[in-house]
Amino acid sequence: MTMHSSGRAANLVDVAVDAAASMVPGVALPAQPTPADAERSGAARLSKADRKLRLINLGAVLLPFGGFLAAALLAWGEAFNWTQAGIFIGMVLVTSFGVTVGFHRLCTHKSFKTPAVVRYLFAAAGSMAVQGPVIRWCAEHRKHHQHSDSEEDPHSPHMGENGSWGEGFWATLKGFYHAQFGWLIVRRVRAGRDLAKYAKDLRADPALVAADKHFLLWVAMGLIIPTALGGILTMSLWGAFMGFLWGGLVRIFWVHHVTWSVNSVCHLWGSKPFESHDESRNNPIVGILAMGEGWHNNHHAFPASARHGLKWWQFDASYWLIRAMSLVGLAKDINTPPRERMERKKRKTAA
Repeated sequence: MTMHSSGRAANLVDVAVDAAASMVPGVALPAQPTPADAERSGAARLSKADRKLRLINLGAVLLPFGGFLAAALLAWGEAFNWTQAGIFIGMVLVTSFGVTVGFHRLCTHKSFKTPAVVRYLFAAAGSMAVQGPVIRWCAEHRKHHQHSDSEEDPHSPHMGENGSWGEGFWATLKGFYHAQFGWLIVRRVRAGRDLAKYAKDLRADPALVAADKHFLLWVAMGLIIPTALGGILTMSLWGAFMGFLWGGLVRIFWVHHVTWSVNSVCHLWGSKPFESHDESRNNPIVGILAMGEGWHNNHHAFPASARHGLKWWQFDASYWLIRAMSLVGLAKDINTPPRERMERKKRKTAA
């Protein structure tokens, strides 16, 4: 993996404060720090609200994993059938497209346009994936694009707040863990304190403001819907529980880690056909599992494109859905890069 270098701090006061606040130590304060600099470097103590958010993030990571383990144990005893499979697949499709088409291509990059009610429904579906409210998610992703694979990137597998993760297998593993979900527990609070500048246009959209306010409602609906379906389809409380388990917790676990693999896997392993200022990669496995999001080098080369799979053989179910929406008048002004621009951005030697 390609690494970047960065200075390390030796300020004992910073280290002591960081340790007390359970943060990553060792980030040097600038000569004349601003409040934002102090927060970013970990020199400021976490507030009560920040600690609460960190615990919520930890729970959002661990609870679906617990559900996955429980489902695996029950499935071993044959407590799994086509009803649970159908509920699981249906909920995966709804919430995955909520993230890939809604949160990402529509709301973050505005790669196509829809009526306000469609924006709200996609934001609601994305909220059921339990990755955070729509406005925060989009702002974090915009920050990632601006600072991709630098110290300011919230979830780079190459760089942390203190610089490069290092060289070798263990450094790569540490970077992978950070990009996959470690940043949610350690860094998301501090990285989120300067997000307002990335969200001004989002907060001017009434549909997104409403969906953002309704986040917890849609998280709850993402658990209630599969539970109700399981109970109705089997006419049993056990069926309702299995619907909750497979369509709720296991589905959240699956969509979480598929989405997070774009942050980790697709910045470590794969091809790089286009010039970009980072280590984004095209990974075909993630491309399929993440509904087309795994063609990540394509995306970083052309971030405003609604189409990530730029070759005919690059599976991109999210783009197919956008095109289908356009046929019935639900999507317009779909942005894709012209062939001449793609030719100009091609690397001379693809990695």
